[in-house]
Amino acid sequence: MPLYPELQPFHQFRLAVDEVHSLYVEQCGNPRGQPVVVLHGGPGGGCSPALRRFFNPDHWHIILFDQRGAGRSTPRGCLVNNTTADLRDDLEVLRQTLNIDRWYLFGGSWGATLALYYAQCFPARVAGLVLRGVFLGRQQDLDWLYRGGAARLQPQAWEAFLSPLDDSEHADPLQAYYRRLHGASGTDAEQLAGAWAQWEAVCSTLTPSPLVERGFAANSLPLARIETHYFVEHCFLQAHPLLDNMNRISDVPGIVVHGRYDLVCPVEQSHQLCQRWPAAELRVIPAAGHSVREPGIEQALLEAVADMARTGGTDP
Repeated sequence: MPLYPELQPFHQFRLAVDEVHSLYVEQCGNPRGQPVVVLHGGPGGGCSPALRRFFNPDHWHIILFDQRGAGRSTPRGCLVNNTTADLRDDLEVLRQTLNIDRWYLFGGSWGATLALYYAQCFPARVAGLVLRGVFLGRQQDLDWLYRGGAARLQPQAWEAFLSPLDDSEHADPLQAYYRRLHGASGTDAEQLAGAWAQWEAVCSTLTPSPLVERGFAANSLPLARIETHYFVEHCFLQAHPLLDNMNRISDVPGIVVHGRYDLVCPVEQSHQLCQRWPAAELRVIPAAGHSVREPGIEQALLEAVADMARTGGTDP
């Protein structure tokens, strides 16, 4: 099952969500179809045109937007009024602006985090979720990636990640990168952001992918600044642990796709999630990592979207 052909938006606009932030929004596919909103990763990653191609454009009303500070939203990289609750509220503003009663959520990695948080806060507005590479945002999940878990499987890349830091900073590189990135400018900031993004890129695929690495490198500075901003604050979810609130969406249908060898977000996160989510199905892809560009992940997501469309009572 290949990706759907490339398509262009039928509508693009900017949505002012407060006195600082203006979001880039685009709509594709069938304006009278089932609405689905795409939540990109990062935080700070921005939407790619390739994400339009997971949906049958005759069936779906496809909505993509760049979250605060990300992609084509402005100001780019801005951290003012940029929290998980702000992003959740932006989704509600967007839904109301488009006059949508209920919609589907499609998100991977951080996009899955935001989708779960929004769904738990507004369950009546969610028809279903298709998630990939779930990230729960707990301390243990951050420690895995930034305190030596994934490093045991990617030791050379880990050494490169630590190389811009002093030896005294190696015990807590997340805090060190946060301090340095938010105090640096120019070449220093670019070099730090490049090292940050390269570590995530290397961990995102089962085998090296220059395409994925180039994608991370092209967006490295806003990605690194926004990610460190969120991660030092535990994704602003300490008052709302996602697993503890799964009862709010226990009857909302979901399909969760996760690579068996995901080094960014180990598959235990999706397993633990689905243990508390009776209406969800976990699909573990045997030979895949984290990235949406992994062939097995891509195919599984296409199938999951088609299956979710059928739950709405019509053909995809």
